[in-house]
This record gives sequence, C-alpha cells and structure tokens, in this order.
Amino acid sequence: MSDEMTFEQARAELEQIVRRLEDGQISLDESLKLWERGEQLHALCLARLNQAEQRVGELLERLGRSDPGQP
Repeated sequence: MSDEMTFEQARAELEQIVRRLEDGQISLDESLKLWERGEQLHALCLARLNQAEQRVGELLERLGRSDPGQP
C-alpha cells in the first residue's frame, strides 16, 4: 500500500473490495486476502481523516488568534 494513495483512492478501492466480498463469488483464500487489504485501506483512510481533522483544528486555532474580535 502506497503512502501516496489519497483518501479518495483508498476509499474507492475499499468500496470495490466490499462489493466483491458481498458478492460471494470468490474463494476463501481470495476473500482473506481482500479482507487484509481492506483492513490496510481502512487504516489509511482513518489516518488521512485524522490528519485532515488535525489540520482543520490548526487552521481554526490560527484563525481565532488572528481575529481580534474573538474573545
């Protein structure tokens, strides 16, 4: 899994994996491989969301400090 993968790319691949697993037309071994890949993609999505949340928090904090009208 590439650290350069975007949130959107990871989410799209994860959605494809879910569809394939729900379809039930793949072998047990393939299902396990897809499940593991899905866990990796899920972790990447969570990390990207956490980074975005942290960045928004930093921007809001900076905005609050630069606005003299804020208490």
